[in-house]
Amino acid sequence: MIQSSKSIDLPPPFPDHTQLPESDGTFVKNFQEHPQSIILTDSLGPVLERLYPDGQYAIGQDCGIYWRETDPPEKGAEAPDWFFVPGVPPTLDGQIRRSYVLWREYRTPLIALEFASGDGEEERDKTPLSATNLRENIRPGKFWVYEQIMRIPFYGIYEIRNERLEVYHFVDGGYQLLESNERGHYPIFPLEIELGLWRGNYQNLSQTWLRWWDNQGNLLLTGRERAILEKERAEQAELALVQERLLREQQEQRLQAMAERLRELGIEPDSI
Repeated sequence: MIQSSKSIDLPPPFPDHTQLPESDGTFVKNFQEHPQSIILTDSLGPVLERLYPDGQYAIGQDCGIYWRETDPPEKGAEAPDWFFVPGVPPTLDGQIRRSYVLWREYRTPLIALEFASGDGEEERDKTPLSATNLRENIRPGKFWVYEQIMRIPFYGIYEIRNERLEVYHFVDGGYQLLESNERGHYPIFPLEIELGLWRGNYQNLSQTWLRWWDNQGNLLLTGRERAILEKERAEQAELALVQERLLREQQEQRLQAMAERLRELGIEPDSI
């Protein structure tokens, strides 16, 4: 049998997170985005430690999720303001993730959140990826990509200016708008938590924030909030001990005064 000496030209392998841009060069839209991401990640820590003791999960904050190869590469990515992916290592081959590449991971995020500075039009964009749109260089919309390509189970849109939150759940091939529960929260069932709005001060900003609650309606606290709570509990416990000691001393003083009074009357207290 005569073997051909011609080599077969294989296409280059799909790039990984080290070969793709980690930013599309756009600015963060407002001063709330970073602290909003931090408060979500920080307060979720204890829940994730319980549900994923092996540490197999990743959290992205304004990071790209690559879903197709394009030129330039960043056109094939969406960058949710916050997203969570279960069942994947936090680093790849000892390297910090620069982006999340679907064709390398094969696991879609469980939840993606967008913090809309405007009216949410961009975050609700359902423009599909079609031949016509490709010819006219029209980029597919975020909503369509999350729903039809990535199929992220939970998608939340928070309009910061209007303090309005919408949460969608992927069911039967598409997103369905969830109704809030009696607490005004949206259950994220796989994590046993709820997502809702909370008015308060965080990192010197007093406004309405996206926050997590457990499925009993208890607010999930940040590390600083937990530290403050533990300090208050310790101070209350110390105060209770002081009050108990003072009460015991007062009782002893009253008993001593009664004993002295009995002796003045010629009665020995121990004989009673």
